[in-house]
Amino acid sequence: MEYELGHLALFFASFLAATILPFSSEVMLSGMLAAGYDPAWVLVTASLGNWLGGLSSFWLGWLGKWSWIEKYLRIKAEKLEKLHRRIAGKEGWVAFFCWLPGVGDPLAVLLGLLKTRPLPTALWMLLGKALRYAVWGYLTLLGMDLLS
Repeated sequence: MEYELGHLALFFASFLAATILPFSSEVMLSGMLAAGYDPAWVLVTASLGNWLGGLSSFWLGWLGKWSWIEKYLRIKAEKLEKLHRRIAGKEGWVAFFCWLPGVGDPLAVLLGLLKTRPLPTALWMLLGKALRYAVWGYLTLLGMDLLS
């Protein structure tokens, strides 16, 4: 039972970390690895939670309207249209960087607001987030080996 609760907690921590709420799931991931959880399942759990959190930010952006951005953030529609044209066809590469701290979450919202293609955006976002957790997990396990 505690095994499942650990994964559930990691999933929600990873989900929250991918929203505009400030939260760090890496500490929990490292703690679970240090406690002996299976690294593959920890990676899958954290990646899926973070990916779904990022997609929730993307869909929140999708629901937004450019007129709101113009009105409340005072960004002209022409600038948004220019940005949209610039990203068109490259949304995958842009979505890959949604894992970046500080800018990744607003980037996911922006991709939604710009109505980028959902499938490439989602797949590249998953790839970036999974790669981040894989690197973090590897460094955690490497550090644990060095300390033992």
